[in-house]
Amino acid sequence: MPMRSLLFVPADSSRKLAKAGGSGADVLLLDLEDSVALPGKAAARNLARDYLVSAMRGAGGPRLYVRINSLDSGLADADLDAVLPARPDGILLPKSGSGRDVQHLSAKLAVREAECGLGDGATQIIAIASETAAAVFQLGTYAGCSRRLAGLTWGAEDLGTDVGALASRRGDGTLTSPFQLARSLTLFGATAASVPAIDTIYGDFRNAAGLRAECAAARRDGFVGKMAIHPDQVEVINAAFTPTPEDLARAQAIVALFAQNPEAGVVALNGQMLDRPHLQRAQRVLGA
Repeated sequence: MPMRSLLFVPADSSRKLAKAGGSGADVLLLDLEDSVALPGKAAARNLARDYLVSAMRGAGGPRLYVRINSLDSGLADADLDAVLPARPDGILLPKSGSGRDVQHLSAKLAVREAECGLGDGATQIIAIASETAAAVFQLGTYAGCSRRLAGLTWGAEDLGTDVGALASRRGDGTLTSPFQLARSLTLFGATAASVPAIDTIYGDFRNAAGLRAECAAARRDGFVGKMAIHPDQVEVINAAFTPTPEDLARAQAIVALFAQNPEAGVVALNGQMLDRPHLQRAQRVLGA
């Protein structure tokens, strides 16, 4: 299943939870962290659990992930205790410092899966892997860290606070150099770990043109999807990360050419020489 659009939904709002199911997002991120104030954490856990229990699963519906509080917050265990019995598809891990944090979370999930009668490994993990300066230097540690790892993404807000940046974007909405670097390293870290790279949010949710341009750049660079903070962003994101008929036709032609010439290292298509990396890209397009 694709992971083009991942929509954050504050788990303390029953109204927003009810609305999110019809957003068209591939993944709903039920948020127990930044969008929920400390006094509302317990109530948000209950709402998230109830939503997971009542939501329609499968049949083209969104996958349901829960963003828990960070492992060092003192709140993560209570989050997991509340939502794991309701069988979320995955956990979004904020402020992940390295692959070791994914391993730590995986161990916590394994215990709770056993207690809840769930299959070992049933709960996947997406890690937000760039929210501190130290974490940026650890983006190469996710390869082989856990079979649960289903993606890496990054965030600019907490990273900006950590480094003392006045802003992460220029006046035209484009990322400044430090944050472009964090984005690129997340892409490389995800590729090294053989998991999807997911781009961060675009905060100006009323600027569809800016979002469309950022999605196009992300897809060009190798990201497979993007997180969203508002349902209105979902349609733009899905369109940007869905291969066009022309993309699919070209990919099918490349795969067919290599299938017809299994010993060839290079084939020609419409006057262009194509080698094995082109084949791998074509296969990814067809698997999207």
